[in-house]
Amino acid sequence: MSDPSSVVDGMVGAYTGQSSLLIVSFTTLLSIALYNSLELVVLILCTFRHWRGLYFWSLLLSGLLGVVPQAVSFLLKYRSLAPLWFSLTLSTIGWYFMVTGQAIVLYSRLNLLVHDPKILRRVLIMIITNAIILHVPTTIATYGSNFDGNNRWNQAYSIMERIQLIGFSLQEFIISGLYAMQTIRNLRVVPPSSRIHRSHRQTMWLVLSINIFIILMDVVLLVMEFLNYFVIQTTLKSLVYSIKLKLEFAVLNRLIALVRPDQAFSEDDWQPSRSPARANGQEHELTDFSGFSRVASGDTDVVRIAEPNCK
Repeated sequence: MSDPSSVVDGMVGAYTGQSSLLIVSFTTLLSIALYNSLELVVLILCTFRHWRGLYFWSLLLSGLLGVVPQAVSFLLKYRSLAPLWFSLTLSTIGWYFMVTGQAIVLYSRLNLLVHDPKILRRVLIMIITNAIILHVPTTIATYGSNFDGNNRWNQAYSIMERIQLIGFSLQEFIISGLYAMQTIRNLRVVPPSSRIHRSHRQTMWLVLSINIFIILMDVVLLVMEFLNYFVIQTTLKSLVYSIKLKLEFAVLNRLIALVRPDQAFSEDDWQPSRSPARANGQEHELTDFSGFSRVASGDTDVVRIAEPNCK
């Protein structure tokens, strides 16, 4: 394990190395991340019938104002294609929206599986607290190390970079862990004789698999950081978050489908309970599968990805 206070190439200012392979690698990673994010933005705008709700805005802004500026900023910074202050500012804005925004995406749909309001409140407090205690000091250290020649700023940034990566990774481990634990419980809920047993379990296994995969991607970023592969770690992070957002978009939409009224299986031998809820001035029956909370249809009003409805 390398010295946490050491400063590696690319951490301060542009990348000055001569490795063509590394240049091609981080350019490719950032380009794929940029493509993924722009594609996701188009899918979001074409998929949602109504552009509102925490889920919609957190998902949209995480991609559009998160991954996109983050990927562009590192291309500009490492290749010295723009003033350093501009690259750093763009990177900082993108980092805020990308990391904390992605956590809010997970939080916005956590109520589909976790019913305890105390747990949901604590998760939200954790996200807000981490955003303050991790984003702000890291931002200060970033500008200090890049615009002040004092080596103490460089060491402070190097240490803070690892602290924030560990902190945000632990945050994601907790949220993904909640999804995973509740999903395992829900896998035991639907009777095997039910006609919806297969589709229900497929969705639950998908939720579980993707959250485990998200945790593994965070582990990879941590390993890259502690091996001091700073340039690859920062560029890979943009790609990882673009993949996370696309996976979450796909699986959370399927999860939402389980609680939408038009997904009720009225002829099934195992009937989900139903309860009326008022949305947009009209009565809707919201399916309440065991293990799922009732969700207002106005906040989960999406259509299948296979049937885009661009405005």
